[in-house]
Amino acid sequence: MVLCLFWYMNPIPAATMDWFALGQRYEHGEGVPRDVVRAVQYYCHAAELGSNPARFRLGWLYAGGGLLPRDDGLAAAWLRPAAAAGDRASRRVLKRLGHQPPSRRRCILPDGREWVDLALPPTRERIESWVRALAPRYGLDPEMVISLIEVESRFDPKARSSKGACGLMQLLPETARRFGVADIWQPLQNLKGGMAYLRWLSSVFKGDIHLVLAAYNAGEKAVWRYHGIPPFSETQGYVKRILALYRQAGSGREGAVWPSGRVLAVSPQ
Repeated sequence: MVLCLFWYMNPIPAATMDWFALGQRYEHGEGVPRDVVRAVQYYCHAAELGSNPARFRLGWLYAGGGLLPRDDGLAAAWLRPAAAAGDRASRRVLKRLGHQPPSRRRCILPDGREWVDLALPPTRERIESWVRALAPRYGLDPEMVISLIEVESRFDPKARSSKGACGLMQLLPETARRFGVADIWQPLQNLKGGMAYLRWLSSVFKGDIHLVLAAYNAGEKAVWRYHGIPPFSETQGYVKRILALYRQAGSGREGAVWPSGRVLAVSPQ
């Protein structure tokens, strides 16, 4: 759980931009053999992680770009979130397509098969790559989020606690709803919901990493009630384990500045 060493301003993570750039290279054969399948796969990765340029490219290709089977409904499904985020090109293409019924976003390859890589159980390596791409969008240090996931679920997307917490970041159903998670078991949605919660906790507790971690485990009300880390052995151990993993990752350094502007002091408690 937690706060980043500085607040990132770029709305598209660098890793996401790398996937988008790779998609462009394979789509146009720039320095590599032209490969539409790889282009779609890279665009799909980038789009699912929030790249509006990648969403536009997929929408454009499905709207009649010539390289993929035309599917106006699928094109609209990819263009809508980009248009909602203010992308003018996506708005123009959507207007040209006219009314299209809601459709699930999918990555259909030139031969008509659906690329389902994102729907398969992800490896730890892929989960870490998603975290490194997504965390900066929430003002979070990826290494801290990775440390939290290790303690929460050991990177098991199907993990479920005795209290009903679910998925990689062990979200309770009410927390998932609160932060806009439609499918708590979908790994990317679970990650986004957990990181949205962490960003909120960071704001509430003024960047105090110990309180943010304690609140993620025991709830913000418990932290308020005890004016600090609650005297629960589970919560106290939880905070210590995550901070220990964070230090091992080499990111928990004294003197780092959090989004709140306060100096980070990762000392044992």
